Amino acid sequence: MNDIVAAFNEYFEVIDVDTPELLREAFRVRYQVLCVEQRAPGFPASRYPEKMESDDYDRHSSHILLRHCPSGAIVGTARLILADPLDPKKAFPTERYMTLNSDTVDIGKIPRQNIGEVSRLHITREFRRRKDDYERSKAGVVDEDNGIKIRRRFPHPILALAVGLIRISATHGIMHWISIMDPTLNRLLSLYGLQHDSIGPLAEYYGQRGPYYANLTHMLDRMNKEHKDIWELVTDYGRVIPKCQRNAIAPTPHPAALADI
Repeated sequence: MNDIVAAFNEYFEVIDVDTPELLREAFRVRYQVLCVEQRAPGFPASRYPEKMESDDYDRHSSHILLRHCPSGAIVGTARLILADPLDPKKAFPTERYMTLNSDTVDIGKIPRQNIGEVSRLHITREFRRRKDDYERSKAGVVDEDNGIKIRRRFPHPILALAVGLIRISATHGIMHWISIMDPTLNRLLSLYGLQHDSIGPLAEYYGQRGPYYANLTHMLDRMNKEHKDIWELVTDYGRVIPKCQRNAIAPTPHPAALADI
């Protein structure tokens, strides 16, 4: 077992959101990050009196939570928006809000059931790190935590979310990721072989963001060659590889009970 896999198993657990309560927890994390910590444009806390952030795409999304094992705290969440089984032609947010360059990749020619949009990728404040942490951790830099030196064995918690996103992509037969991202996030992902390709210009979308695309087969093949330890982590040593499926699992419908919370 490589060191990154060992550190992941020690520090993190990815939880598949498969109950109404877990879904509420994902919405609470999103509210905490977007509305309280980041005070992101377009997400005023006053809009969410129940302290949960959600939208219409949650009805046909697959969600994950990230638990910090030593403390038991939920420290992150992400979702993969899937094709709407009730409206297969419904536009993904990237298609709806971004200008796409079809010369780079024509999203319209990809089977809808094989596309997933990576969205609401959030880590709570106490687990977010400065942009130079990767180089500092490679150099063996240690931090003080309540007077105790703790070596950062795991490069970045976003890798733990990637483990979950690869897993649910394999479950649903997703071979293509699209997303709306801040370019700085894509640069962070590139440190681990998870970078996406830009497929259009930046636009104002809760800040300056752009449309991105990743072919999972190409991404994982590249990662296997250039970041073997990361590939072993996100694919569980090659046991979890997204492949096209004739009968992909439909997303769990948005629980009706959430309409009352």
